Amino acid sequence: MLDYLISFLILTGAIFTFIGSLGLVRLQDFYTRLHGPTKATTLGVGCFLIASSVYFSAHTVGLSLHEILITIFLFITAPVSAHMLAKAALHVKLRSLVEIPEEKMTEKKKDRVAAEQAGKQAKKPPSTESIKAEDA
Repeated sequence: MLDYLISFLILTGAIFTFIGSLGLVRLQDFYTRLHGPTKATTLGVGCFLIASSVYFSAHTVGLSLHEILITIFLFITAPVSAHMLAKAALHVKLRSLVEIPEEKMTEKKKDRVAAEQAGKQAKKPPSTESIKAEDA
């Protein structure tokens, strides 16, 4: 039964690692390529390490904690490093195929300000000449 669990973890790890590597090759720009190695590949390597820990804990004396510690370190550091890479890319203004949310917000803000100004011009109180012209 333990062999089935280890086999399942190894196959799952292989599938996640393959999908992450495929995403790294197939995706077009830097920001989308960050998802492959940081999401799927991290899960794949985590499955490999857990399978290794289960195997060595069952076949040797004592509990194998090395792989569990490496897995915890991996799950903590991979998202942090991906976040830092994305922040560095934003800092050097690396263009993306998708609009950066800040640019969308500034465009929406400009559109909203323009609409408010147009609305204020349309809602001007009537002048005395226009009231006299309507009465006549």
